[in-house]
Amino acid sequence: MAGKNYTETEVTHEEFKKIINNSEKVVVVNFFAEWCMPCLMMTPILEDISELMKEVSFVRINVDDNEDLASKHNVSSVPCLIMFKNGKEMDRIIGSHSYDSIEMRIKRCMC
Repeated sequence: MAGKNYTETEVTHEEFKKIINNSEKVVVVNFFAEWCMPCLMMTPILEDISELMKEVSFVRINVDDNEDLASKHNVSSVPCLIMFKNGKEMDRIIGSHSYDSIEMRIKRCMC
């Protein structure tokens, strides 16, 4: 997972399990679809946040390629950001949100 903290980390089902279960830091999982305009609008926001919040892992899950994973985590609309810590869901953001709103909710999960 070299390169930018966010853009280079689209993961598969197996990688996803390892990342969220083996991390003591917050992991922000972006469930997205390539055809989703709000998802596309969120990408630059998440890229900016990931560049500033190096202590947080950011990963992407394409719901069209990973329907079982989306279903397992009750993702029924995209974009859907789920914050995990120590393998447990800490928070969930559905739909398009502002930089400040997302940053604040991630910081709350870090406590």
